[in-house]
Amino acid sequence: MSELPDLESLQLLVDVGELGSLGQAARAAGIAQPSASKRIARLERRLGVPLLERTPRGSALTAEGRMVAGWAAHVLAAARELMRGVEAVRQGEAAQLHVAASMTVAEYLVPRWLGELQAREPDIQVGLDVMNSTDVAARVLGEKVELGFVEGPTVPDGLASRVVATDRLVVVVAPAHPWARRRTVLRVAELAATPLVVREPGSGTRETLDLAFAGQHVACPRLELGSNSAVKGAAQAGSAPAVLSGHAVEAELATGRLVEVPLAGLNLVRSLRAVWRRGRTLTGPAATLLAIASRP
Repeated sequence: MSELPDLESLQLLVDVGELGSLGQAARAAGIAQPSASKRIARLERRLGVPLLERTPRGSALTAEGRMVAGWAAHVLAAARELMRGVEAVRQGEAAQLHVAASMTVAEYLVPRWLGELQAREPDIQVGLDVMNSTDVAARVLGEKVELGFVEGPTVPDGLASRVVATDRLVVVVAPAHPWARRRTVLRVAELAATPLVVREPGSGTRETLDLAFAGQHVACPRLELGSNSAVKGAAQAGSAPAVLSGHAVEAELATGRLVEVPLAGLNLVRSLRAVWRRGRTLTGPAATLLAIASRP
């Protein structure tokens, strides 16, 4: 599909399902019903499925429409998380609560936590710095931020920590890579001896992988890149196998743009942690955010 549907049309579709009619959905969107009808018709043409059943008594979602509306609700929730994350980055130094997070945590977990925080305390402005785990720890130690989130296997001296989530690193390749069709499980020695696309030194993902390879003959990386997106892009282009967070490649694995390679003999499960200066008691919004992040 060359063109994605716009969010306003998806919201209109969701509202039809939730409010029970196109007329009520149009009123919620602040537009006339004929305009709403045209917008849904354009969405139907773009998606190629019937979304509304139009009768003299009104309009209701078809079975396909109910299915698409359910998917659209997830897309809209993700878009709202995106905007919360962008707002936190944009607030910067003007924020009342300033936090830092490693890239994986910032991309896939922090927006949801911030949404819950702002639902509880809507007047709180949060600033978010996104960097690798080493730099997050340095900012917390330097008291530039109250609270940090890291993904490395170790916590520097001077920091208190709490596990807030777990993650698993996975080996991924492009669908055309020979490993995508292999019938034997990948062994540690073979993975270590293969030039890989990896995150940069200082990232939690790289530190976890380096520790896991201790005692192995390790090949020089094919590429060292500074973001999950860059590593995924290189892997999809067929540059080499990559090792990344399972959170980071969830969408690519689901759509077949990347293929996970089963690995034996190597534990790549890691803990994601909140960190703050040892001896400091978190209060106010920082304590609330820590409680939200720590909740099972």
